[in-house]
Amino acid sequence: MDCSKVGKLILSLRKEKNMTQKEVAEALNISDKTISKWERGLGCPDVSLLGNLSHIFGVNIEKILLGDLEPNDADGGNMKQIKFYVCQNCGNIINNIGEADISCCGRKLEPLVAKPEDDTHIAKIDEIEDDYYITIPHEMSKSHYISFVAYVMWDRALLVKLYPEQDAGIRFQKVYGGKLYYYCSQHGLWVKEKCQ
Repeated sequence: MDCSKVGKLILSLRKEKNMTQKEVAEALNISDKTISKWERGLGCPDVSLLGNLSHIFGVNIEKILLGDLEPNDADGGNMKQIKFYVCQNCGNIINNIGEADISCCGRKLEPLVAKPEDDTHIAKIDEIEDDYYITIPHEMSKSHYISFVAYVMWDRALLVKLYPEQDAGIRFQKVYGGKLYYYCSQHGLWVKEKCQ
């Protein structure tokens, strides 16, 4: 840990939050002289304080340790670059369209890699009025089920959460040119490239 870089980051984050050294020190139950030493690069925060620093400044502990908050490259937010994440501990579903460090239940999550449909994972799409009616003939037990279905177009994503012991059938408003993604709890993410 480079104390000089960490100190500069703490100073920058403190000013960004419009906090004084004393306010940060009180939140951490330490002296404001300690904050001053950190900001001048004369010492680093104790490991036991990193969680609270992370909470106060809204920054990952890893970034504090690195002393760097390098911004991501702007990519315009194209929905076709959507990434899905599923926490294996709690089942949380997260998606994003840019570069991000995603974590849940204390673990870093990697983006799911979508596979093209196969014989056992296939979505059937029927048109009913102005909607797509999507059915996925798949087991829906507590240990093996379709967790979510997402219809992604160039400017939006519609996501429906499914639960065990319910039918894997949903309706989406008909919009041409989208991709259909669905997640099997045992076999991962699947994609149907064109919906019609």
